Amino acid sequence: MSSRRAPRGEYIETDTGNKVARKATLVGTQHIMLGGKTVIQPDAMIRGDLVRTIHPSSQSGGNAAPQNNTAISIGRYCFLSRNCCLRPPGRFYKGAFTYMPLRMGDHVFVGPGAVVQAASVGSHVHIGAGCVIGEFAIIKDYVRILDGTVVPPNMVIPSFSIVAGQPARVIGEVPEGGHEAFELRDLYKTVGNNPQPAPH
Repeated sequence: MSSRRAPRGEYIETDTGNKVARKATLVGTQHIMLGGKTVIQPDAMIRGDLVRTIHPSSQSGGNAAPQNNTAISIGRYCFLSRNCCLRPPGRFYKGAFTYMPLRMGDHVFVGPGAVVQAASVGSHVHIGAGCVIGEFAIIKDYVRILDGTVVPPNMVIPSFSIVAGQPARVIGEVPEGGHEAFELRDLYKTVGNNPQPAPH
């Protein structure tokens, strides 16, 4: 029995222009915030189910504002490649294990097979293939992390750094005028159900 309906696109496109592959795994979607124009490729995994269970302000009065339970927030024009995994970092807090939010800026490229458990990733960051970003690492803006780099937990990577190694160390800096390389608008256009070829 064949259905005559048009084939479903590989990507689901949201009102804000996010392109989420049907084969991507987003767990706990109510805790995942996408800023718009973000691409999530097939087999990428985002663990929104790992939310904060303990709130520092839970002792306040009953009329407190609702808790912000975002596990992962992702800015605009981010690109999550195949088989990458985003999961919030976790730690013991007041005697119990809890997760803290993972925040990502705009124009962040996460390479294939990379695992990101940072506390925060700035804007215009390129994370190469197979990288491991340890828990609670802080990556500032305009950082390029080369393929296969292992960033240890709690490491702070300053802006305009080029980082490589296992464990990671700063091996250079992003050159003046090298910032356009982090723009992901053109890459965004090449993906989805109506892709455009990349400009040459």
